[in-house]
Amino acid sequence: MARLCAALALVFALSGASYARELPRPESFTLSNGLQVVVITDRRAPVVTHMVWYRAGAADEPRGHSGIAHFFEHLMFKGTRQIAPGEFSRTVARNGGDDNAFTAWDYTAYYERIARDRLDLVMRMEADRMRNLRFSDETFASERDVIAEERRQRIDNNPGAVLGERMRAMLWPHHPYGTPVIGWLHEINALDRETALRFYQTWYAPNNAILVIAGDIDAAELRPLAERYYGRLRPTRDLPTRTWVQDPPDVGPMRVTHRDEKVRQPSMSRMYRALSYGTDTGRQAHALDVAIEILGGSETSRLYRALVEEQHIAVAAGASANTAGLGGGSVSISATPAEGVSLERLEAAVDEVIAAYLREGPTDAELQRAKSSLAAAAIYARDSQESLANI
Repeated sequence: MARLCAALALVFALSGASYARELPRPESFTLSNGLQVVVITDRRAPVVTHMVWYRAGAADEPRGHSGIAHFFEHLMFKGTRQIAPGEFSRTVARNGGDDNAFTAWDYTAYYERIARDRLDLVMRMEADRMRNLRFSDETFASERDVIAEERRQRIDNNPGAVLGERMRAMLWPHHPYGTPVIGWLHEINALDRETALRFYQTWYAPNNAILVIAGDIDAAELRPLAERYYGRLRPTRDLPTRTWVQDPPDVGPMRVTHRDEKVRQPSMSRMYRALSYGTDTGRQAHALDVAIEILGGSETSRLYRALVEEQHIAVAAGASANTAGLGGGSVSISATPAEGVSLERLEAAVDEVIAAYLREGPTDAELQRAKSSLAAAAIYARDSQESLANI
């Protein structure tokens, strides 16, 4: 997802507008209750992807109550007066579609992919749960246990995930990007129904959402449906401003070591705070995405060629940039040593590659290859209707 965002942004920035001219042009309008609507027409098949994005994610949770945004990704399937618990997904499946949801620091999104003639069905159900979600104390407690177990499986039993989580917490000690999207386990276990309901009633509102439809429909066809199902929903009055506390400037490197008996092969990871398209000025984020693609984005990158192919001291090496955040981004570098190579030697070699890259800059061939790779990723993404909606 982050690489797709980078690729798309780069396409619009590349000299020679042939890439950009080929991208689909969305239509948009806004309902009287504040709901923004975006339509990407794709007539290749009588199918639509229906998405609702809420401007509410893990970064908007009350301090000390981490996990609420992800919690609602689960709770939204627990029913309303009109829809029994679990019936939402069963109804979509019975009509030949599929549905899911995902949570990040900046947003929570829900989507369905279904035949064009079933679009009004999913619009009615999605609009209903935007404001009319119902769940009992027992349902809340049961789902809280489910999420706690999900965290144990995905994070606590995964040494790499634990390390990454601790690195983010050190890198963003105050900004909410340092808090895991799934939440800290002790805070998940302490979540209460009243706090969760306040979060839902505040943020799950038409004036805090974007409806995205990609597929066999245009804005003129969609608008009556959007008015019928979403236009009646009440907005949140005095919607809070999304203001996030900022971290102080970096004062020097920090190091965390995580040891786990399950780890058979040690590895090193490094993370830097960076700008993003949300904080960028002057297209620095475009430059960063291209630079990191050259440094470690593939098996033709500087890191991989130097450490794996030439020096034979690593079995894997790479770098990536997460430039999609509204409040900033990050750069990650990782490498796994070959047998008999110490982490200290590997890290010194990584530093040498980075220093040479900063000193010399990319070659013309590297620059063109990185641009072409990112542009190709954006162009190929058009083959997926879901990717069109995500874009």
